[in-house]
Amino acid sequence: MAKRILVTSTDLMMVQFLVPHIISLSENGYEVEIACSDVGNRVNEIKEKLKRHVKRFYIVRLKRNPTAFINFAGYADLKKLINNGKYDLIWTNEPVMGVVTRLAAKTARKHGTKVMYMTHGFHFYKGAPKKNWLIFYNIEKWASRLCDIIVTINREDYCRAQKMHARIIKYIHGIGINPDRLSENECFKDIRKELGLKEDDFLLVSVGELNKNKNHQVVIKALGKLKDPELHYIICGKGDQLRTLNCLAEKWGIKNNVHFLGYRKDVLDICTQSDLFAFPSYREGLGIAALEAMYCGLPIVASNIRGVIDFMQDGKTGYLVDPSDANSFADKIRKLKSAPQLREQMGINSKKAVQPFLLDSSRMEVLSLVKNVLNA
Repeated sequence: MAKRILVTSTDLMMVQFLVPHIISLSENGYEVEIACSDVGNRVNEIKEKLKRHVKRFYIVRLKRNPTAFINFAGYADLKKLINNGKYDLIWTNEPVMGVVTRLAAKTARKHGTKVMYMTHGFHFYKGAPKKNWLIFYNIEKWASRLCDIIVTINREDYCRAQKMHARIIKYIHGIGINPDRLSENECFKDIRKELGLKEDDFLLVSVGELNKNKNHQVVIKALGKLKDPELHYIICGKGDQLRTLNCLAEKWGIKNNVHFLGYRKDVLDICTQSDLFAFPSYREGLGIAALEAMYCGLPIVASNIRGVIDFMQDGKTGYLVDPSDANSFADKIRKLKSAPQLREQMGINSKKAVQPFLLDSSRMEVLSLVKNVLNA
């Protein structure tokens, strides 16, 4: 008889990261059901992608805001579902969904159901605000009693989780970057031609939402310090900081050298035509955008933060700098711009370093985890 697994997450987490693993579990003989909160209007997309691979699909009334009153209804949804489901394993993800699912599974655990909590980046980390430690650390430590295993995707979280109460703590190399998503587009666009740039202009690219955490402002300041007319900064992403970043580029006198492209589906094309990737975030669970750029063979100038240090090799795949230090970003960008052979070698090193983080490797890690938890 097939082992029964329930996977819980937001619809965004499901469609962006978990779908390949649901398919993998199904293809390896597990009977999978999923329960999602609808926070991104992606429910129908998930149903279409997984219609042949999941037995049942449930929507639970949860919000990502931990103080939302409707979360009590979401708890009731999950408790009823889990108590009636007779699952062998529950795999839950994300802070609110993870806590509520673990609470709802208390009775089921007494009857043999195993619970696996995968954190994609604790909200408490080195340099995090004190309130994050006071609130989220204590909640996560308390909730760690309610699961059999905690899985982390970076080493810093792994060390933190070892001080909690779950019996098993495991680290995996992320949830997998999908090379198929990065396959060549049929409609290749010459980004230099699109932006009216010269063939010998140097292209620095970032991919990420325009918000304070992604910290594009430090790279703009670095370019302002360099004042190099051949250096152009391309940012792929949308967000509420667009006007602020535009004003900052104008303030530093480089408005014509900073290009906001919005959401793009041709990120691979842009990366393969670029010379360098910047990843200046203040906080990341891992850093999918940087891993994808490394897969494309780009050297990286990145923040020296949790998650990123798990795959970046300072001086080999690029450089790690303080996310608040515009001078250091400027120095490393200048150094790599003037050293094409170094960039080429770092790009080769990047393609090698990213291999353990590819989706095929991640699928095997997750399958192994599930098998071991069920047999423990």
